[in-house]
Amino acid sequence: MSHGLPCRPPADLGPTLPAQNLEHFNTAPAAEAHRTLLTCLHSPRWARIVAAHRPYPDLSSLLAAADEATYDLGPEGLAGALAEEPPPSLPAGTYAAASTALSAAYAAYEARFGHTFVICLDDTAPDETLDRVLPAIRSRLAHEPEDERAIAREELRRLANGRLRGLLGAAAEPSVHL
Repeated sequence: MSHGLPCRPPADLGPTLPAQNLEHFNTAPAAEAHRTLLTCLHSPRWARIVAAHRPYPDLSSLLAAADEATYDLGPEGLAGALAEEPPPSLPAGTYAAASTALSAAYAAYEARFGHTFVICLDDTAPDETLDRVLPAIRSRLAHEPEDERAIAREELRRLANGRLRGLLGAAAEPSVHL
């Protein structure tokens, strides 16, 4: 498994739609919409469900459907999505000691929970990444495995939501929380 701070979509999924509006997303061929959705959350089942419910009348409806599909991920789907999250991108100039501490924390987290650490950093400035991530990992290491899976699922939901907004050029609209 890779260790992930998902701030960018998984790579190597083939061509995806450029920044697009909802109408374009709604009318894109199914295979193209599916590939695009996989860049938001690498779960074939999630992408299939979200794509199958097109057309969406508005962004809120799309985000609500994406949220629901995330909540419906079973243990295997959740594990698969967690395994595909990209490695962290630490700010340039991060001290070696900080990188070492972060690597050790990732290893401890993965050993305890059996999956990668994920956290949505959409509202975090790049120079604050390390200050947010390291305490979050340490805090979450104290959770029971089932509780931590629920938190990881929520972080994946937030990541997918942010990535969808980015693809649709809708970053300024308020988040949908179910």
